[in-house]
Amino acid sequence: MHPFEDLEIPAGHIGIHWFGQSTIGLRHPDGTILQVDPYYPRDRPADRFIHSRAPLMEEALRTDWVLLTHDHGDHTCIESIDRIRRAYPEVGFVGPPESCARLQASGIDDDHITEVTAGDTARMGPFTAHTVLAKPHDGDAAAGIAPPGVQHLGFVLDSGDVRLYVSGDPINNFADHEELLAPIRALEPHIGFLTNHPDEGEFPFFDGSGKIAGALRLQTAVPTHYGCFVTRDYDPHQWARRLPVGVAPLIIAYNQSVVYRP
Repeated sequence: MHPFEDLEIPAGHIGIHWFGQSTIGLRHPDGTILQVDPYYPRDRPADRFIHSRAPLMEEALRTDWVLLTHDHGDHTCIESIDRIRRAYPEVGFVGPPESCARLQASGIDDDHITEVTAGDTARMGPFTAHTVLAKPHDGDAAAGIAPPGVQHLGFVLDSGDVRLYVSGDPINNFADHEELLAPIRALEPHIGFLTNHPDEGEFPFFDGSGKIAGALRLQTAVPTHYGCFVTRDYDPHQWARRLPVGVAPLIIAYNQSVVYRP
């Protein structure tokens, strides 16, 4: 049994475990466990991965739901998904069309898959997942950003007391797209898990990530998409210094849990 299963979650709180990269575990006070973008490959060459061992042996953590943001290998990892479903056959999956097609091709029954796109809502036990866009379908020609090859989604997860925004991999200039910000802001998330990087242009830079946190009126912001790949690591404390006044940074130690309350 994984320690996250024993974490005491009072009413009005949520348990959060960060496994590195964009992999997040959420535990509801009723015991339901949801994983976002589980990524635990076991072949980990030293020139690519920071950590020589995967942060989780999938069978060790009871998982009720899996939420997928987009069909890239570090977000829809069939290797990890196969091990989760073998250990927990009743696990349910929610994700965009391309991820769902990959799940079906791997042999997962349609009854366990819910396909979503921007504007859709999915029930995941006590969680309600509101689907938003992370990247415009057409990219941003004026900024020289080509259309993404697959749908990139984000989610606002409502636990009943806590609303959590998961950014997925947003377009670099996300903060300049009011049409992307407005649907999220309307859902009034308390805390946001934000993909960013200091100099890689696919994702928002630190300043842009801070602008997103401010534009969404987040109470708390958590950095993600680091702590896994050698070439995509960064110092989260430098990111935290770019947050606007009024947004509290929450830097979760690698492969550790916290209990959060708005």
